[in-house]
Amino acid sequence: MKIVFLDRESLDRGDLDFSGLDGLDAEVRYHASTPPELVAERIMDAQIVVTNKVVLDRGLIDGARRLTAICVAATGTNNVDLQAAADRGIHVSNVTGYATASVVQHVFALITSLQVRLLQQVRAVRRGDWTRATQFCLLDYPFHELAGKTLGIVGYGELGRAVARAAQAFGMQVMISQRPGAAAVAVEPVAAVRRYPLEQVLRNADVLSLHCPLAPNTQHLVDRHALALMKPGALLINTARGGLVDEQALAEALRHGRLGGAGLDVLSREPPEQDNPLLSLDLPNLIVTPHIAWASIEARQRLLSKLISNIKCALGLSSRA
Repeated sequence: MKIVFLDRESLDRGDLDFSGLDGLDAEVRYHASTPPELVAERIMDAQIVVTNKVVLDRGLIDGARRLTAICVAATGTNNVDLQAAADRGIHVSNVTGYATASVVQHVFALITSLQVRLLQQVRAVRRGDWTRATQFCLLDYPFHELAGKTLGIVGYGELGRAVARAAQAFGMQVMISQRPGAAAVAVEPVAAVRRYPLEQVLRNADVLSLHCPLAPNTQHLVDRHALALMKPGALLINTARGGLVDEQALAEALRHGRLGGAGLDVLSREPPEQDNPLLSLDLPNLIVTPHIAWASIEARQRLLSKLISNIKCALGLSSRA
């Protein structure tokens, strides 16, 4: 039995324990990454292929005649032609529920950093402003507490619910946006919150956090119109998908002071182009991190453990995790 892992480096930088995979009675061939022109060759004689982001289209799937299973080392399966796999009777598995704690931690790292104006405070110390102060503290960058503020959440799945629970610990009020076309209904169990029309959430949120999938009806969900509805001091947090936000519109809103700040872990194209409008801004109220909200060591190890369970299932050694 041959297992081919096409892009191990997208998950591991030598800090994970692969003994559960290496200990299987199978030949496991690892590739740090796989460019498109090498995929066909590398999966040609594999029974199981593991991919995180490497695309497996119909031509590649049909060319791998011994292939019986594709194990996606992520939640999304959009990089796999599912119909082509089904036509061949190839089982496709993914991994869910591994990064909740990591994402929630990152969401609030972004929120709290922006809320207390952390970048300005740190820069002031490094410039020597504190050493020249006439008082024991430096009050040049006043800030507000999160307690009593409203957190708007778009996308109320596992991640949205976990963020809502954490927000309550900060004393925040929570508003959950309706799904497109859905009626306002009570949702459990986060303080009996209800779903509200998106425009109402936009107008009332002091912080807006995105946790919905990217789909035709959510592409540029936060556009110029949405940004114009938000409070001038509001914060936008996006750890979901870059395409949810019109990046040019956001850059203009930040540049002209029409938004309090933004914390982004995702961009519309990744790795981003140098001319991305958000990368050219040197603003203290903009934080961009390189799509790592999901990637704590613990979360990646959980992902790997669930991935190994899926591989064992494909080998007939266990039931799927």
